[in-house]
Amino acid sequence: MNKPRILLCDDHVLFSEGLRRILEPQFEIVRCVENGRDLLAAAERLRPDVILMDISMPLLNGIDTAGQLKTISPALRIIFLTMHEDGTFVKAAFAAGASGYVLKRSAPSEIISAIHEVCQGRMFISPLIEATVRSAVAKRKRKPRKLKSVLTARQREILQLLAEGKAPKEISTTLNISTRTVEFHKYRLMEAVGLRSIAELTRYAVAHGIVQAC
Repeated sequence: MNKPRILLCDDHVLFSEGLRRILEPQFEIVRCVENGRDLLAAAERLRPDVILMDISMPLLNGIDTAGQLKTISPALRIIFLTMHEDGTFVKAAFAAGASGYVLKRSAPSEIISAIHEVCQGRMFISPLIEATVRSAVAKRKRKPRKLKSVLTARQREILQLLAEGKAPKEISTTLNISTRTVEFHKYRLMEAVGLRSIAELTRYAVAHGIVQAC
């Protein structure tokens, strides 16, 4: 029987290499990449069975990456392997098309179990956060304004790149659009969220899990 083909994405190389060593006895690791945009390209080219990735990733965050991945390959199994324990992130991950959600502090055996479960077409949530998820669903005390309902996909991409310190010219190269278009989207996203500076946009991006706090 062929081993499930796994694509890994994490911007911490040491973590990825450690994970590779854990998984290689049972799975075929097709590649390790370090950001969301490289992940999209690798997934389209390599067509893995399962992707393990973080939520906080450079250039394109995990939630938006997952949505695009499911467009490329609806049958693809996505497992988030992350430090984020908040129920809001868990719900956003599954809404974006995830099949599994595992914490980085989980035991290696749990990560392996998650892969086997999603390969069988089942969902997997780390036991470490099951109570948190149930509580978030039951209480629904706070309903923060969802980023997806406020900004377009392109505006979210530009928001992340601005929050990561990229200049408009760099963003235009990354997204293959004109600098004028970047400035237009920047103005419109600032208008949409009611913010006036890059610093405020950066705080907004951190609060919504688009970028990770330094």
